[in-house]
Amino acid sequence: MNVVSNSILFDELFASYQQILGVDYEAYRNHCLRVFNFCRAFAGKRADSDKIAIAAFFHDIGIWTDNTFDYIHPSQLLARRYLDQIGRLAWHDEIDSMIGEHHKLTKYQVTPAWLVEPFRKADWVDLSGGLLRFCLPDDFVTDVLYAFPNSGFHKKLVALSIERLKTHPLNPLPMMKI
Repeated sequence: MNVVSNSILFDELFASYQQILGVDYEAYRNHCLRVFNFCRAFAGKRADSDKIAIAAFFHDIGIWTDNTFDYIHPSQLLARRYLDQIGRLAWHDEIDSMIGEHHKLTKYQVTPAWLVEPFRKADWVDLSGGLLRFCLPDDFVTDVLYAFPNSGFHKKLVALSIERLKTHPLNPLPMMKI
C-alpha cells in the first residue's frame, strides 16, 4: 500500500476553509489525510478516492464552522451542500452515513457495500494514534502517521472534550454511538 500525500480535491476544499480552521489548519488537514489513507487501505478495490476525500474533509469540520463539539449534524449539512454544488446528489446518503457513523463503537452493518465501515475503522485508527489497527499492516500505519504528523490534533480534541464536560457533564461526547 502506498501513502497518498496529496489530492487536488483536498487542496480545493482546504483552501476554501483555511481561514475558518485558522491555527488548526495543519492539524485537521493531517488528520483528514491520515483517515483518507487508512480508509483507502480498508476499502481496497472498492475505494472511491473522491468520495473518501469528501467524507474525510467534512467529517469533523463542524467543530470549526459551528464552534461546537456536537459537530456531526453541522458537518453532514456542509457535506450535503457541497455535494449539491458539484452535482453528486447520489452520494448524499452514503457520505451522510460515513460522517454520522464515524464514531460508532460497533461495526456498521446497515449497507455493507458503502464505505461507512472502512471509514469508521480509519477514523478509529487515527483517533487511537495507531493503537487500533484492524489488521492494517504495521508498516503502513507507521508510514501514514509519519507522513502526516499530529500537529496538535489530539491535543485539540482533549481540550474540546474537557470544555464539553464542563457544560454537558451527562453528554460529554455527543458524537459517540454504540
